[in-house]
Amino acid sequence: MFTNLKELIQSMPDEQTCRDYLVQQRWDGKPVCPSCGCTRVYEIDKKTRYKCSNSECYKKFSAMVGTIFEASNVPLSKWFMAVYLITAHKKGISSYQLGRDIGVTQKTAWFMLHRVREMMRPKVATKLDSIVEVDECYVGGKVKNMSKARRAKLRTENNSTAQNKTMVMGLLERGGDLKLIAMGKDNGADVLQPVIRENVATDAVVITDGLHSYIGLANDYAGHEVVNHAAEEYVRDKVIHTNSIEGAFSMLKRSIIGIYHQVTPKHLSRYCDETMFRYNTRKIADAARFSISLQKVTGRLTYKSLTGKDMVDYSPIPHKVTHETKLTPKGQGRAVVQLKDGITIGEYATVRDAAKAAGVKTQAISKVLTGKQRTTGGYSWKYA
Repeated sequence: MFTNLKELIQSMPDEQTCRDYLVQQRWDGKPVCPSCGCTRVYEIDKKTRYKCSNSECYKKFSAMVGTIFEASNVPLSKWFMAVYLITAHKKGISSYQLGRDIGVTQKTAWFMLHRVREMMRPKVATKLDSIVEVDECYVGGKVKNMSKARRAKLRTENNSTAQNKTMVMGLLERGGDLKLIAMGKDNGADVLQPVIRENVATDAVVITDGLHSYIGLANDYAGHEVVNHAAEEYVRDKVIHTNSIEGAFSMLKRSIIGIYHQVTPKHLSRYCDETMFRYNTRKIADAARFSISLQKVTGRLTYKSLTGKDMVDYSPIPHKVTHETKLTPKGQGRAVVQLKDGITIGEYATVRDAAKAAGVKTQAISKVLTGKQRTTGGYSWKYA
């Protein structure tokens, strides 16, 4: 077992050992067909790929199919180095530095970083319990650091600094997990409270600051404690405080300010996923975190979906769908629903629209819709 990056490289020096390790972590050493779920497969192409034995499938696949590594020209050994570096660095690593460390271009490293963040994204919706701290922070540049033209435009539009920032909502269970959700600019009760109800169990005690949007939570939970920061109250009875969630916010902000320097609202949720994963696994060793990461690699992220205008909100519990794909007029097909881990993340007027948005073949989606396959492109599909 390796304990550092050097030992990782020495223990898996070639592509075959990397593939064997991936098979062990992903399928517990027993490959499973990603198309039909059949466990009866056999090795082909000098043990680099597999073929399904199911007479209705017979698909050929590799250990990388359906993962963040799929359709990548980067060797798996470099991918392993990247996953180790990204998960081990406590405040992250920039695409420029990652590119220099593993020997790829900055553009390739940037895409690899986002693929690893896709791996870090929570794929199972869970609720926090016990004592839960809830707070919000704002991510965005300061007006004084903007260009003269940008500041003049803001003055003309009469926009405040807060209106130009993106709000991140944080929920932290004492001694448990952290959730960070990129929300947008609105911090009203009709926006914040539904998210709390989706992510916090009703028998929990919720601790917030004095923001008016949190008024009324006592009716839904075992308790609601308010820390009045306006009156310079920060800790009450040594238990009532929001210091833990503010500490988690500092990790997100330090990574953005010190490592990444700037992020766009479109990708902010992915940086939140990265901070969440690193925070929730902070008590385990780097090697163990690497192994856990390879067990979560299922789910492909294409460059088109990452950089395109049609984005899906991948918050831990999707509270809104932001797909804006132009749909085919009604009457030209049957509507299709796209699901990720049982959660609806998109809806399309036809199979063609769905295939175009997800970057998969229409025939593959049709096979899922007719029950011949379970998933395709890392997603489940059903008729609306």
